[in-house]
Amino acid sequence: MILVFGKSGQVARELADLAPDAMFLGRGEADLCDAASCARMIGTLAPDAVINAAGFTAVDRAEDEGRVARAVNAEAPGAMARAAAACGIPFVHLSTDYVFGGEGNLPFAPGDRTGPLNVYGHTKLAGEDAVRAAGGPHAILRTSWVFSAHGSNFVKTMLRLAETRDALTVVEDQVGGPTPAAAVAAACLTIADGLRTAPELSGTYHLAGAPDTSWKGFAEAVFRAAGREVVVKGISTADFPTPARRPLNSRLDCASTRVAFGIDRPDWRTSLEAVTAKLLEAK
Repeated sequence: MILVFGKSGQVARELADLAPDAMFLGRGEADLCDAASCARMIGTLAPDAVINAAGFTAVDRAEDEGRVARAVNAEAPGAMARAAAACGIPFVHLSTDYVFGGEGNLPFAPGDRTGPLNVYGHTKLAGEDAVRAAGGPHAILRTSWVFSAHGSNFVKTMLRLAETRDALTVVEDQVGGPTPAAAVAAACLTIADGLRTAPELSGTYHLAGAPDTSWKGFAEAVFRAAGREVVVKGISTADFPTPARRPLNSRLDCASTRVAFGIDRPDWRTSLEAVTAKLLEAK
């Protein structure tokens, strides 16, 4: 049995479709602000593997709620990883491109120097460090710009805005790889299974959709997929201030993920067609 922390998030919802026999722990079953209780759940349920698909992902809100963000993104994953290590089972933990500072224009490899620009990134990096320190079979999977038909994400925001506007300004100097939540979920399952037989593959990996694009380019693709005529004007990050600083370069080098687990970068354009169709159908 696979134990998944998270129930309502984008990746957790996709995991529920791919692994219906897994056990999912939402806020009602596991308080991520209580790291010890999360660890006890692993010891009590004795799963074959643990996937942590939960997290404090409100990037701007984390600037004011750093204590809660650290509890959820760092302390809880560390306790989970230690409990999984004590049981000798694989632990797969989701992380983010925001652990990097976004300098340059080359893709970041898993071993590149980190340098978060905001509280969210710092708490996620602390969570990574805690997972590694636990010493058990583990994989930290960094991803970026996740989207799906569930939860809150960029695609849903663009479609909502398109209902009342025929022109939008969208940041064009931040570049990264939009990533389908379904692809992240499938990767988590593949990695967990791989670690069962090859714990030596433990480490940090990247998964991001291809090809890389800007938020402006992604917005334009959303409107094309949805058949909406919306003019998208580019704007710089400097001209669109937010409480939390964002990295300009979120490109991720995913080569080691392919070598270790046979997982290729998903083409986000194909998934975008399916996601927009599903969202429009639901209206």
